[in-house]
Amino acid sequence: VQLQASGGGLVQAGGSLRLSCAASGFTLGTYAIGWFRQAPGKEREGVSCISSSGGSTYHADSVKGRFTISSDNAKNTVYLQMHSLKPEDTAVYYCAADIRQRPYYYCSGYRSDYDYWGQGTQVTVSS
Repeated sequence: VQLQASGGGLVQAGGSLRLSCAASGFTLGTYAIGWFRQAPGKEREGVSCISSSGGSTYHADSVKGRFTISSDNAKNTVYLQMHSLKPEDTAVYYCAADIRQRPYYYCSGYRSDYDYWGQGTQVTVSS
């Protein structure tokens, strides 16, 4: 199981970015995928997740209405579309896979639920 996160960069407040998480070694639709972020000096926090079926998603209150998680099974890739970015969204963003036996509708924002992690991509939002 490997995950490759990309798409980060420097953007002005109010701007948009789309992060990608390319999966290899397994097929999307097998595991739930989550996006997390970690700002300097802070704990890694759950941002969004999508269930193995793709039918259930979760977004943290801090990003609800601004971020959208989606998956493209043909490309074996999960996306995090981010709009109306704020300086407080600045962080390294990670995608992760929950490979444990879960209901098809399940995903969570709990770091402890995830076993495999991508390398992270930096998102910097300037004010």
